[in-house]
Amino acid sequence: MILLGVNIDHCATLRQARYRAVPASAEAAVEPDPVALALLAEQTGADGITVHLREDRRHIQERDVWRLREKISTRLNLEMACTPAMTEFALRLRPDFVCLVPESREEVTTEGGLDVVGGRERVAACVAALQAAGIKASLFIDPDEAQIAASAAMGAPLVELHTGAYANAYHGPARVAEFQRLRQGAVQAHGLGLTVNAGHGINYVNIAEVRTLPHLHELNIGHSIVSRALFSGFGEAVREMKARMNP
Repeated sequence: MILLGVNIDHCATLRQARYRAVPASAEAAVEPDPVALALLAEQTGADGITVHLREDRRHIQERDVWRLREKISTRLNLEMACTPAMTEFALRLRPDFVCLVPESREEVTTEGGLDVVGGRERVAACVAALQAAGIKASLFIDPDEAQIAASAAMGAPLVELHTGAYANAYHGPARVAEFQRLRQGAVQAHGLGLTVNAGHGINYVNIAEVRTLPHLHELNIGHSIVSRALFSGFGEAVREMKARMNP
């Protein structure tokens, strides 16, 4: 059984489009509420909730994350930049998992994997601090041999393979090569003792191929589920994705 982590960032994006300046005291009057969406996701099959607390707070806010920590009954996966400020926040929050991701103010969404090789000391220090606090650290990386090896060497128990390049190439000639990179990356990571997750750009079409990757433990999916929910309702969108992951 492949686990499904539902990313609810885009619910917060919709809320912030109208209510960015509304104070936290007016929470009851603000919609849509990403925490309510997270609870619905759990009720309809999600095995965990994923949120990315960006440094510029463009969608998910700190108050959302604290409410999630209090209310959800599955597992909280906090995506965050590898910085001292975010590490300090995670140590106070104590989510079940932290996924370290690259972050750029210019990008619309996370594009590309974390450079573990180039930032080895910085990433290792963050991983060590999280692990010492009992928080499982995951590294969001491209399916690159050197990045996977470096992730294992610094003691991170999990990696999340970035599937964005594959998703972008899905309807083009590079699809086969990109999928092979993911397959080889999953085999390598598993062989090094890493738990293998994957995410970014996974949708209701490419899931049929993504789910055949070896050693998959969890997929983190957000945009496609939220998009499908506009037409079919969120609960049904979650159910359908879980069914396609595990036919």
